[in-house]
Amino acid sequence: MRAEELLRRYLEQRRDQGEVELVLDTMSVDDVMRLIGAAHRRETSSASTDASDWREALRSAGARTASPAAPPVERSLSPAPSTPASLPPDGLVVGSEGRELFDGELGHCQTVQHVEALIGACRKCDLYRTAKHPVPGEGSATARLVCVGEAPGASEDETGRPFVGQAGQLLTKILEAIKLAREDVFIVNVLKHRPPGNRNPLPIEVDACRPYLVRQLEIIRPSVIVAFGTFAAQTLLDTKLSIGKLRGAIHRYHGIPVVVTYHPAALLRNPAWKRPTWEDVQLARRLLDGVRQ
Repeated sequence: MRAEELLRRYLEQRRDQGEVELVLDTMSVDDVMRLIGAAHRRETSSASTDASDWREALRSAGARTASPAAPPVERSLSPAPSTPASLPPDGLVVGSEGRELFDGELGHCQTVQHVEALIGACRKCDLYRTAKHPVPGEGSATARLVCVGEAPGASEDETGRPFVGQAGQLLTKILEAIKLAREDVFIVNVLKHRPPGNRNPLPIEVDACRPYLVRQLEIIRPSVIVAFGTFAAQTLLDTKLSIGKLRGAIHRYHGIPVVVTYHPAALLRNPAWKRPTWEDVQLARRLLDGVRQ
């Protein structure tokens, strides 16, 4: 197969996934696509040229490309029951596998209970003034799966527990469907206090709460994170991409695989999203099954 045909297929796949730029260059996808027409005029006849190398096709067309990056180190994953080719592509990568410590008391927290105490005393934003109870999160401190949602709702504010309303009941059923008990996972929200009227979180509130979430994840160090809903996914992955573009890939948060899916509350409003959500949590289950104990 000609190099430009392979390149064309590769770029079409990237564009279908919503990408407009390639990490390998500063040109847009459309600019690179236009170069394909020039590639065949500058093909080298050298026997050492691999016609299947799309990077070489770009170089022959006059584009600047980065050297192939070393493959990511998959320390936490062992061969899964399915073949690697059957897994979704890699997605966004946030941070490294190192620890992200903070200054002050939070940086010295060694247990989720210690973080919970700091959340209860937090006055970094005004949400505590209108909330009845902080909602730090709950579950196993050694959980292999962490579920991350957006913010507490009315039921959560009343009880101080995450995901206990109607959406929480659905989350429990989702977990049971992939053979996980609620008490065996850790369930947490990005925000630790309920925004008044369930309004969208403000940037200042996210900035105030984010360190607690990061420290909780550092302490638990789960094998897999499931981000439920657009807000949780965008906050964890530091992106503005829609949930439709974030689904179907294995992202990385400081080395931990992240699966993005719809929020249980959204499923109550849109039953058609239950099937894609089932596919997403099945992916999380597969990743768990392939993680070393």
